[in-house]
Amino acid sequence: MNPESIKPPEDCAGIEDVRREIDALDYEIITLIGRRVHYVEAAAQFKTSESSVRAPERQKAMLEQRRQWAEEEDLDPGVVEKIYQTLVEYFIQREMERWRVSD
Repeated sequence: MNPESIKPPEDCAGIEDVRREIDALDYEIITLIGRRVHYVEAAAQFKTSESSVRAPERQKAMLEQRRQWAEEEDLDPGVVEKIYQTLVEYFIQREMERWRVSD
C-alpha cells in the first residue's frame, strides 16, 4: 500500500472509500510498529540489566512526549498514552526475552 495514494477524507465519495482509506492507514501504522520493533531489538544490545531494559525514567519522558503530540493533533492524550503503554509493555517483554537469551 502506498501512503501517497491515500485519499484525503474530503475526497471520499462514500463509506466504502472511507473504510478503504482507514484500512490503508491502519496498514501503514502496523508497518511502522513493525519497523519500531527493530529499533527496540537493537536497543537491547546496549542494555546491561533488567532495570535498564525497563528504563522507567525514559518511559515516563517518552509517554509525556506522546501526550504532547496527541494534544497537538487534537487527540485525547489519555487514550494515546494507554496505546503507548500497551506498546511499550509488549516491546519490553520482547526486549527482555532477547536480553535474557543474550545473557
